[in-house]
Amino acid sequence: MASVIIKHIASRCVLRTYKKSIRVCWTRPLCASTNDTGNAAKSERGNKAPKIYTKTGDKGFSSTFTGERRPKEDGVFEALGATDELSCAIGLAREFCIDQGHAFTEELEKIQCVLQDVGSNIATPQSSARQSHLKKTMFSGHPLSDLERWIDKYTEELPPLTNFILPSGGKSSAALHVARSVCRRAERSVAPIVRSREVDAEVAKFLNRLSDYLFTVARYAAMKEGNRETIYRRPE
Repeated sequence: MASVIIKHIASRCVLRTYKKSIRVCWTRPLCASTNDTGNAAKSERGNKAPKIYTKTGDKGFSSTFTGERRPKEDGVFEALGATDELSCAIGLAREFCIDQGHAFTEELEKIQCVLQDVGSNIATPQSSARQSHLKKTMFSGHPLSDLERWIDKYTEELPPLTNFILPSGGKSSAALHVARSVCRRAERSVAPIVRSREVDAEVAKFLNRLSDYLFTVARYAAMKEGNRETIYRRPE
């Protein structure tokens, strides 16, 4: 899959093609704009390939999808970075789960693609967005219902949770717990910009439910692999 979310929006070409790349996120680079596609075709004929770096962020500023220049420590880019990290963590966990033959790996891939939509919405602050921007990057609540359906499905198979558990249960499970904790941080980073109405409220709801999903499939992975989850006990 293409490099996730992007290097905190190093260039606008990535964001212009977000919605297109989401539909084919497993086959096409995120920054393959029309011009880049032409360059790529030329490079196959022997011409020099385009450079990956743009140097536009060298002074500590980046551009939103709306063209607004903001410091890289701005809340929008903090949220983008956390969402990028979340997709990376899920990708790593997914590789462990593939090795174990877990059927829910397709769900994890879909979630990574949805996180591209999340990043697109975050990168479009509503205070500076035109209607054309909002139309391209609006975040739908449909993925939320998918998460809830999956959570309910796996919960029915799991034993009741009667104690606090520690991240454990094998490599797949532990990696999913790491992704869950990153998801919580992404949710915290999104909360302020959702309250300021810069981002669609459905984004925060999705991240909140996603952490529940990751917790559930972490336990499910441990159960399917026959691994014991470590129960919290107060140190003596």
